[in-house]
This record gives sequence, C-alpha cells and structure tokens, in this order.
Amino acid sequence: MSDAIKHECGISVIRLLKPLSYYKEKYGTAFYGVNKMYLMMEKQHNRGQDGAGFASIKLDMKPGERYMSRVRSIQQQPIQDIFDQINDRINTEFTKHPEYKEDVAAQKNNIPYIGEVLLGHVRYGTFGKNSIESVHPFLRQNNWMHRNLIVAGNFNMTNVNELFDNLVQLGQHPKEMADTVTVMEKIGHFLDDAVAKLYKQIKKEGYSKMEASPLIAERLKLNKILRKAAKNWDGGYAMAGMLGHGDAFVLRDPSGIRPAYYYKDDEIVAVASERPAIQTVFNVPFEKVKEISPGHAIIIKKDGSSSINKILEPRERKACSFERIYFSRGSDKEIYQERKELGKLLFPQILKAINNDIKHTVFSYIPNTAETSFFGMVKEAQNYLNKKKEEQILSIGSKITQKELHAILDIRPRIEKVAIKDAKLRTFITQDSSRDDLVAHVYDISYGSVKKNDNLVIIDDSIVRGTTLKKSILRILDRLSPKKIIVVSSAPQIRYPDCYGIDMAKLEDFVAFKAALALHQDNNTMDQVEAIYKKCIDQAKAHDDEIVNYVKDFYAPFTANQISDKIGELLSPPEIKAQVKIIYQTIESLHQACPDNLGDWYFTGNYPTKGGNRVVNKAFINFYEGKNERAY
Repeated sequence: MSDAIKHECGISVIRLLKPLSYYKEKYGTAFYGVNKMYLMMEKQHNRGQDGAGFASIKLDMKPGERYMSRVRSIQQQPIQDIFDQINDRINTEFTKHPEYKEDVAAQKNNIPYIGEVLLGHVRYGTFGKNSIESVHPFLRQNNWMHRNLIVAGNFNMTNVNELFDNLVQLGQHPKEMADTVTVMEKIGHFLDDAVAKLYKQIKKEGYSKMEASPLIAERLKLNKILRKAAKNWDGGYAMAGMLGHGDAFVLRDPSGIRPAYYYKDDEIVAVASERPAIQTVFNVPFEKVKEISPGHAIIIKKDGSSSINKILEPRERKACSFERIYFSRGSDKEIYQERKELGKLLFPQILKAINNDIKHTVFSYIPNTAETSFFGMVKEAQNYLNKKKEEQILSIGSKITQKELHAILDIRPRIEKVAIKDAKLRTFITQDSSRDDLVAHVYDISYGSVKKNDNLVIIDDSIVRGTTLKKSILRILDRLSPKKIIVVSSAPQIRYPDCYGIDMAKLEDFVAFKAALALHQDNNTMDQVEAIYKKCIDQAKAHDDEIVNYVKDFYAPFTANQISDKIGELLSPPEIKAQVKIIYQTIESLHQACPDNLGDWYFTGNYPTKGGNRVVNKAFINFYEGKNERAY
C-alpha cells in the first residue's frame, strides 16, 4: 500500500525426523535443517523486517553439553545477519577442527545451532521499542531440561493487564508487562506444575531421579498445559514453542485470526505462517500443506510423533482478511485468485466513475503489491469491452466494413506503468516543510503515459492514512494533466483499530475517521460525538461481556459513499487541477472475494473477541481527550 504500515510477524518451525547423519548422506550436509530454516524465514521476510531470531534444540545430549542455541538481530537485514553469524561460527569451528567436516557426531556435540528442532521468527514491532530484547524467540531457562521453554509468535493480546494480574495471583513476579513475556510465563507456570507432578508420580513408581527424566518427556501432555495456559487469552495468535527436551508446538487462536500451516512426511514436520513458504522450500504441492484449524495445535513429541489437538473450543472463523488483501505473499494459489477477484469486483464502480468512457481512460496501479488486483480489474474491463464489441458487430451485421471492424476491435483498456517508486527516502531534515518536500519525491511518473484530459484510474491495496496520496502521489499524477484521477482501494474503508497484531492502533490516524469527523462538523452534529465519548467512558469499567462497540455510532449517520467523497476532498491538495475521486471496495464484495477469511473488524467494527470492543472504545476515549497513545 502507498501508506506503509507495520504489521504481522512470521513464524517457522522445522522438526527433523531422522538422525542428522541421514541428511548428511542424502543431502550432503548435516546442516540441512539450518539451511531450510534460512529459506523459510527469507520466504516470509515480507512479514517482518524490524528483527529476526532463530533457536535450535539438540536431542539426547549428555548433561553438561550445550543443547539449546539462540541468535537474534535487529540489523538492517536481520535474517541475513543471523545466518552470517551462524555461518561464521560453523566456519570457525571447521577451521579449528577440520576433522569435524565429515564427522556428524562431532558437529552435533561441538557446534551450536545444528539440531533437530528449529524455530525461526521475523518481526515487525507493533508494541514496545525495537530493541534486541523485544525480538523473538524468547527464552525461559531452567536447570531442568523439561522446564526450558522457547517461545515465538505472530500475535497480540488485548488483555495483557488481566494476564499479568493472573501471574501475580499465582505468586509470580513478571519482569515486565509485555504480552510476549506474559504469555511465556503463563505457559511456563503450567509446564513447571506438570513436570513437578509427573516427577512426584514417577518417584512413587520406584524410578530413580535419573530414570525419571526420559519418562517425564514421554508422559508430558503439552495439550493439557496449553489448554490451561491459553484459557484466558484474548487476541489473535499463532504461538510456537519448544521445550528443552525436544517437544514442540504451534497453537492457533480459536477464531483463526492469525494464520498457520503445516506439512509433514517421513523426513520433516514444518510449520509456517504462510503456505507458499513451505511449498517452495520443500517443493511440495498445494494440497499437501494443511491449515491448522482454529483453536487447535500441532504438537510434535520428542520421539517425532505429531498430532493435531483441540486446545480451545473453536469460535466462528474470523481469519484476517488483510492477510489476503495485502500482508501475505501473493504467490499463494488461493490468495492470488482472491486478489484478482477483488480487482474484478471493483470494476462496476470504476465504470460509473468514468461515465463508461474506457476509450479515454488509463489504468494503472501503485504500489507493486497492488499488481494482482490490477490484473483482475483490467480483465473485467476487457470482458466488458468484448461484450460491447460483440453487440456493436451484431447490430451492424454482414454489412460491416473492414474499417468499421478494425475501429471496433482496436478499442481496448489502456494500461500504463504511470507511477514508479523512486527511492525510500529518509526524512532526515527536521523542518516540516522540508520533510514534506522529500516525501513528495518518493514516487516518480512516466511522462507521456497519459494524454491531456484523460481519466486516470490507479488501484491501491488499501488507503489507510492517505498521507502519501496527499503529499506525493496525487501531486505528481496531476502533472500528467488528467481530467480526473480515480484512486481505487481493493480494501474497504479502514475505520477501526486492529488489536491482533497489525500496527493500526489510533483512530485519528485513519483518513476514514477524519472524513467522518469532518462530516459531523459540516452537519453540526458534534454533540453526537460527545455522546459517544460519554458512552465509552461509562463502559470503561464494565465486564467484557457487557462492552459494546459504540464507535460504530460515529460512522452510522453517513453512507460509505459520503465518507469516500469526503476523503477525496481531504486528500486533494489545494493546487491540484484534476478532479479526485476515491473508490473503496464494498464489504459485500470483500466477503465474496475472500469467502473463507471473514475477519473484517478494521472495516466493520465486528471484533471476534471480547477485548476488541474494549480496545476500540478506549481508542475513541484517547482521541476525544487528545491522548496520542495506543489503546492496548
């Protein structure tokens, strides 16, 4: 999207099911798992570029031998930096000990990072500072192998305060009130409890303390631990973890908000946030990669057996539609078709906006991620023209001349690469006027691509804040002297904050909210805005079950078209000559294009968890009181 927003995270889990010597013999290296993890993380780098982390566990190591390794980075290219560090360490060991190169046992015993259980994470920071301490995976260490816990996730919890208080009531002393730490400590608490109970039971059976360890690993029920830990979680999550002895899991939230896919064969079990990452890295077909169902977890035991377990009762599926519109890689078979469908379904609105005048209209897209929906839009334009051509030819009949036939057939959608992102300019100059001038040059145009007084249709993934449109894109497009600039969003109007992992936290940042506020001001209905604020205040201390999203009332007096028209006014620079029209996808068309991913709370305010309504009301209170802070 032209207005970049930080979002999401990506997780990767790889469990090698054969001895490392097997991969050395078949693939030429015992670092097969590490190499595949590098590819898995790179194939998901679109999900996070603020930081990255990697952790591994070696199975069946002797006491005193290192069996866990972790490396994290917040460098400019964090994935590359992590694996450069890993490679440097490997090469250093091989230089010191050339005999290790063909000795897999020596590699496992002496070189970190090589292991059978691997966890990777790429991060966009949606909460807290982008420091190395905020980068996943997180590690909870203990001298008992089974109590070591490594956690990474793609998630955000709406009830961190409640979860924090739960830990305090359990007698813990959490080091900070962050959802990652809180979630990890909640799992850790029930892990500790389960291990202690098993140890006590095994001792009663007459086993020695040393004999108890492998029996604990065998009998530990991760599904029960996760069920207790996640009981009160309110949020969207795909939570991945590893235990020190070698168990691993990935748990998905009951509404299926955050995505998670898995694949397994006789060599590996792989889990990722995106299906194409698994398909490409392991060269497997679409049908072989399965989705983890909402409320379920894939659990991989130390012995290599894996199962899908229901952890929490699934709710109505509300998988994030923004995944389909923008965040996920478009190489997914289903997502590619859905994005084309989104473009196709916008065409009737576009046709109306250009008064059916395709002959004098240029179609383009910005940024590159909107290209697939652009294909769908243009194909529908071609279908429309083909139908019109057929009608014209049939109406003339056999008397049609060659010249007339060519004149009809030559009409086709005019497609141009109008806008080009020139550079990611850094706003290093502090004065506002100078910064705005820099922003205005982020995009460049293809001069001569549009004739004077043509219509220019530009499709975008989503118009969130509209800042880049106003300060840059519309100004430069106006240099082409079009009669009308029509900016089309393949997503509906973003009206409400997200609280499940996308960095859209403040109502006043959204151009749709600003437009609705301007309409209230135009209509002298600011008393309604105050009434909404009072309702939100009254509910601040109510129980979650009683919370209602009163911010819906803020938009209720206006139609979607009224808000879109006002957005067009707000985003039009005063000096622009062309008429600006903003078109958004409808909610109905969104659901038609993405029928299995109906999570639409940022568009409709229909939050899938109780905490969502509390967050949106808090966001409105912050806006009304002038507090520039997050609502969660």
